[in-house]
Amino acid sequence: MKKIVLATALFFSVLVAQAQTKSAPSQADKPGDEQESLAKDYLSQIMHVAVSATSNLKLFNFVYEWIGTPYRFGGSTKKGIDCSAFTKQLYNQVFNLDIKRNSRDIFSMVNPIAKDELKEGDLVFFKIHSRSISHIGIYLGDNRFAHASLKGVAISSLDDAYYSRYFYKGGRVLQAFKRICLLLQQPRLAKIK
Repeated sequence: MKKIVLATALFFSVLVAQAQTKSAPSQADKPGDEQESLAKDYLSQIMHVAVSATSNLKLFNFVYEWIGTPYRFGGSTKKGIDCSAFTKQLYNQVFNLDIKRNSRDIFSMVNPIAKDELKEGDLVFFKIHSRSISHIGIYLGDNRFAHASLKGVAISSLDDAYYSRYFYKGGRVLQAFKRICLLLQQPRLAKIK
């Protein structure tokens, strides 16, 4: 309930602020563009990510809908979810890619990248109290990432001492895997038409 009240209050404050500062609308302004801009402003404030980093609204909306979901090892629903199931569902619903279920297996599907090369939607891998990958999250921008932590689905910072200590690598899903997923979806899409 607090989340809804906070969201409503923040949304209306953004609307009022924009109404006060906006001059006569230009021809380039469209209702859809304005709504998208408001959504980006709202989500960037909630997630503490720069507006310029919120280009994928589908990604940010998905994360927002799951924030606060409790952690449950092996879980994959809103009653409880673990980090790899959260990542798998996000990639399926946001990017239409069916990735593996285990963080170590997911790492085999990516091109490893350095922390300073991360882009919105990339994956972040951690070795927490382990020699092998034991945690995964989705990079949002401004060194922030979404993940299912022991405290539930949350947004954390890679600059946090804990996550900085255990950060292993970033990863970007291989283009070859994306092409395979697209090819596998084509027969299904043809049946829908």
